[in-house]
Amino acid sequence: MNLPNKLTLLRIILVPFTIAAILIDFPFHYLVALAFFGAASLTDMFDGKIARSRNLVTNFGKFCDPLADKILVISVLLCFLQCGLCDCVLIIVVLFREFAVSSVRLMAASEGKVVAANIWGKVKTVTQIIAIILIFVLQFTVELMNMSFIPLDANDVAVIQTVFFWVGEITLWISTLFCIISGIIYMVDNREFISME
Repeated sequence: MNLPNKLTLLRIILVPFTIAAILIDFPFHYLVALAFFGAASLTDMFDGKIARSRNLVTNFGKFCDPLADKILVISVLLCFLQCGLCDCVLIIVVLFREFAVSSVRLMAASEGKVVAANIWGKVKTVTQIIAIILIFVLQFTVELMNMSFIPLDANDVAVIQTVFFWVGEITLWISTLFCIISGIIYMVDNREFISME
């Protein structure tokens, strides 16, 4: 197994650690989750660059790289839902897009073809990563306020927490807009595999 594919697998391996850090309430858990998520996101940046620069592009990489992105992002979004940090409708839209795109990939694979992610898929992933990182930073800031590292009145903390929630929600919906756009473009570009005949 080449280095890019090992990095892709590492991204998947980091998912349970990220989930645990989000859901288990311990001091600075959002900061720890950010560290795991950040490391996983870096593997996404490097695996593709290394694969292209060293001519190590494989069918495994074409298939598993976007799959690893989906596992990472959707896992974190579901954790955010459980923590009350995002809207379930947003996740339904993301899941619908991901299932649709994965179905096209499976139909292409049944014809012996591997469809790699396009640039819009990468834009979607990058905007999702930025939104998730922002939410981690905002929640870590709230945690610091609740632990009195940032001395504020309880009412001020509540107001800031509400503002942070909406900033995170708006950022996630912007990334979801790119998710919808990339899904539509993907379907149009690969319509040959969606034949009704």
